[in-house]
Amino acid sequence: MKKEKLIQRYNLPERLNHWIVAFCFVPLALSGLGFVFPSFNGLLNIFGTPQMARILHPFFGVVMFVSFLGMFFRYWKHNLPEKNDLVWAKNIHKVLTNHEVGDTGRYNFGQKCVFWAAISCLMLLMASGVVIWRPWFAGYFPIPLIRLALVMHSVAGVGLILVIIMHAYAATWARGSITAMTEGKVPGSWAKYHHPRWYREVLAKQQKKEEDERKAG
Repeated sequence: MKKEKLIQRYNLPERLNHWIVAFCFVPLALSGLGFVFPSFNGLLNIFGTPQMARILHPFFGVVMFVSFLGMFFRYWKHNLPEKNDLVWAKNIHKVLTNHEVGDTGRYNFGQKCVFWAAISCLMLLMASGVVIWRPWFAGYFPIPLIRLALVMHSVAGVGLILVIIMHAYAATWARGSITAMTEGKVPGSWAKYHHPRWYREVLAKQQKKEEDERKAG
């Protein structure tokens, strides 16, 4: 049997960017829960000691934010809302039974919601994080603003954790998604089923490239 042709979904820099964000997120989420909820104080030991957690948490946060900005500038155009998203949203009951709907591009409406929710939470986390970052910046802000920033940071942090859990669950649920981000390629049948418009666009680019090569040869 002829092996199915694979097409590239993510190149190496894109995959590395994604996994840097994921690597930073885990200790940030666990230590953040330790800061916010007293019953989770033991999670602060993920950085070795609670003291180290207080020092390293914000630096990991900056690395994650900058890394996600790299993803944002790569993918924001693919995550803009479009008419086809309404078809996906109206047929969410079919999607939940593992049936794709609509002429989906590189990302479906659910993935777009995760993308924009994540960047919104990260913007709030970064802004509030600077305000509460001792000893570097907190001294420049009044106490009431620091208190407000603490609340905002906690709420945005919990929000981001929920968004990432949803993202991880969806990636596990939709077969092939994890392989796409680890190996970078997906079968043509997977792309055609889950992202038909993106699949056609990729084929069109490949055909054009082959034609150009033939003409040049």
